[in-house]
Amino acid sequence: MKATTRFRQLLNSGKMVVAPFILNALHARIAEDTGFEAVYMTGSGTSAEKGFPDVGLLTQTEMVQNARYIARAVSVPVISDADTGYGNPINVRRTVQEYEDAGVAAIHIEDQLFPKKCGFFEGKQVIPQEEMVQKIRAALDARTDPDFTIIARCDAYAVTGWEDAVKRCRAYMEAGADMVFVDGIKTVDDLHAYASDLKDCPRMYNGDLLPTQDVDRMGYKLMICGSTIWLVYKAVRDSFEELKSTGKVNPERYASRWDVANLLGLDNIYEMERKYQVSETRSSV
Repeated sequence: MKATTRFRQLLNSGKMVVAPFILNALHARIAEDTGFEAVYMTGSGTSAEKGFPDVGLLTQTEMVQNARYIARAVSVPVISDADTGYGNPINVRRTVQEYEDAGVAAIHIEDQLFPKKCGFFEGKQVIPQEEMVQKIRAALDARTDPDFTIIARCDAYAVTGWEDAVKRCRAYMEAGADMVFVDGIKTVDDLHAYASDLKDCPRMYNGDLLPTQDVDRMGYKLMICGSTIWLVYKAVRDSFEELKSTGKVNPERYASRWDVANLLGLDNIYEMERKYQVSETRSSV
């Protein structure tokens, strides 16, 4: 079954889809092995892994390449950040084509002015509502797989207020978006207002204000969980500080190289080497 079709089935199952943030294919494999039914490729995390803050410095090509590696590494659906679509509606068309070709199941496109900023950063600006509507129309026209999910992200709450955010989300749904995503939800009250004021819209939530079970009961279709990647920063930093100060990292902190290698399919490589009679020493011709 195609990942796009599987994702649609999950969304229609009556149970909220929970997708942890992942930075790369390794994190995606860990999430899949843990039992998650979908993963979310974060733009913020992808930027961080390349050494940049999330302020629109990565190109479409860099983002799509990461998405392609991730989609190839797992069988579960991949939801991906596609920023602003990297330009006007014509650019959005190519963005959709590239992500669809990369094998992801869904993308979200936001109504920020390019270059964008992380939804929780200050200094965001949004484009006119009608301009975003045209981007959504272009995205829908560009997809070749009708199950490829187009999520309209709205960043207007912090810029033009809640009422405008709700108005925009309704306009984006009317334009044909499959789901809306109000980013920048900072309080539990915000989360309840989001659920109440847009109760008739399929909704995506980004955050960790409440446990996933509580968010599910509020009628959300999709929840992406970002705290999972920022603990990577702390774990790595703590181990580096321990190595610097003591000369050794406590082995209890880390898994073995074999744990990681086996997760990534080392046993399959050995099996193929036997099947194809691959020799470690090759005779010269």
